[in-house]
Amino acid sequence: MTDTEAGSGRRRAAPPPWLLSGLRPRSATPVPWAAAVRASLALAGPLAVGFALDRPAYGALVSMGALSGVIGDTADAYRMRILNIAVPQLFGALGIMLGTLVFGTGWTAVAALTLVALVSGMMSTIGAVASVSGLLLLLNAVVGAGLPMPKPWWVAPLLLTVGGLFVLTMTLLAWPLRRKLPERVAVAGTYLAVADLLAAAGTDLYEERRQAVTQSLNTSYDLILARRARYHGRSNAMVRLLAQLNVVIPLVEAAPAVHVRRCPLPDEIPAAVRELAAAVEESRTGDAELTLPAPDSPATRAVDSALRHAATVVHEADPDPYNVDDRLGRPAALGVRIRRTARDVLLSGSSWRYGLRLALCIGLAQALTSLIPVPRSYWVALTVTFVLKPDFGSVFSRAVLRSVGTAAGLVIAAPILAAVPIGWWDVPVMVVLAALIPAFTANGYAFQTAAITPVILLLSDLLNHQGFHLVWPRFLDSLIGCAIVLVAGYLLWPESWHVRIGHRLADAVADIADYVAYAFEPGGPGDRAERVRARRRIYRDLSVVRSEFQRALTEPPPVGTRAAAWWPLVVAVERIVDATTAARVRVDHGAPEPSAAEVAGIQQQLRELAEGIRASETLFGVRAELPGDEEGVLAPLRQEVAAARAIASPQP
Repeated sequence: MTDTEAGSGRRRAAPPPWLLSGLRPRSATPVPWAAAVRASLALAGPLAVGFALDRPAYGALVSMGALSGVIGDTADAYRMRILNIAVPQLFGALGIMLGTLVFGTGWTAVAALTLVALVSGMMSTIGAVASVSGLLLLLNAVVGAGLPMPKPWWVAPLLLTVGGLFVLTMTLLAWPLRRKLPERVAVAGTYLAVADLLAAAGTDLYEERRQAVTQSLNTSYDLILARRARYHGRSNAMVRLLAQLNVVIPLVEAAPAVHVRRCPLPDEIPAAVRELAAAVEESRTGDAELTLPAPDSPATRAVDSALRHAATVVHEADPDPYNVDDRLGRPAALGVRIRRTARDVLLSGSSWRYGLRLALCIGLAQALTSLIPVPRSYWVALTVTFVLKPDFGSVFSRAVLRSVGTAAGLVIAAPILAAVPIGWWDVPVMVVLAALIPAFTANGYAFQTAAITPVILLLSDLLNHQGFHLVWPRFLDSLIGCAIVLVAGYLLWPESWHVRIGHRLADAVADIADYVAYAFEPGGPGDRAERVRARRRIYRDLSVVRSEFQRALTEPPPVGTRAAAWWPLVVAVERIVDATTAARVRVDHGAPEPSAAEVAGIQQQLRELAEGIRASETLFGVRAELPGDEEGVLAPLRQEVAAARAIASPQP
């Protein structure tokens, strides 16, 4: 065999990239020691109390509730952490109650869990908190229907809720000791991200920095608007932070104007923005002192004007609470949002598809374990639930990674279940195992599964006393659950085989066409706040497209290969938004208005581009003729549109 043949043979034997991406640990991050200590206390403490009271099963149930809280504690702001922990616990208690009521009822339990799966799946399409709530609703219903629970029926829901509240209480204990508002830290972080963006203008790092700014703005606005809705906009601290966040938007808008002209900014400008970030974080007030170079073009004048205005507002002690616009819109009243969400879920085709998909897999899992004697069969349905989460990534790769992670977790659990008798030794063992959950979760799904599996097995052993005999059946159950998901939740659904980037990207391009019309409407710039909201919505949509792109890359061929082909177009569309914003900024600072015919031509090209993207998954390039003034304000925008049309357009 030649060296080339040997090399190609080695390449053929290597694991596929989509699998390696899930098995490879993510970039090194500091160990979350506070979360690790909290997890150890939350899971081991109830066990110790249970053994002390000679009620180990009660302690295990409280620890199960605490486990749900530990997994759901993923936010930074305390108000979001309260929502992420408390709300799902209520649905988890409802799930364990429903499961307990149908325990041992045979096909009635199958029908009940299938219906719960339908509701859980539809809930998961609403948002992050609803997704975790739906997950706990189904998981606990499956556990309640598969394991004997203490009597009467209300004991198990109460104990699980106590476990979740225990985690929440420990989380809130550090609130008074936190020196800075999370919202203030988030806004300061946004200023730092904008400083990095301005420093990268005109360089190849610009695209990466712009994505970081988009994410930071999303986080800051979500935190502040959620808090401000609670206090009806009258909290002085929140009003000031919102004003400081709003005035960074003109700086974000000015950045593309500098970048498209490839004009790097002087170092004094990013440094001034970083100084404003420090002022925001320390809540400083007083006179703003800026020493900036003189602007020499419409783009640099836009940066100079935006930076000076931001400095004034950042150092202002008491902005008018009734004169601070919410750039993304105030949240509606709670009742209105509930009715709107319920209507959207019930009328959404994607919501029903995912609900039916999950219900089919859970129904098959429960029916199979009812027809075939499988010891402690609830683990099959648990596996189905954990794997079939579209907002957590690729279904196919998650099924494979679940199997790998479960196998690793069983390797950890086997010697513990074989050598450690039920009793007080379980407490120190749980201290160690629980700390691994937050430490491993940041590295990926397979690592999280490997950390959670021995914890669940140890808690299950306190309820059913099977010891080491749990290990092999759990692995077989996991394989059965993964097989059900791959067949009934993946292969039987044609949408699993297609890249879902195209339609979402087409919608974003159509919105950009409307944004271009709004930005250059005849007679003036229009409502600037509305224009900002429109641009932010487009960037949020493009963030979703990027997330879908990353998910699709983890799919096996041909989906992953097709997804990779869309990447140049995703970047091209983002550049179109930047070029539109840059042109509007230049007009606002002295450049001549473009003609209506030129604007209409760009709109037409964008609408044709959107139709072409929506019509086919195969990209066909065409030459776009966009006449106009080569020195005009829209020249960079026309170039970006032509570049996008060269990548994807209607098939000739």
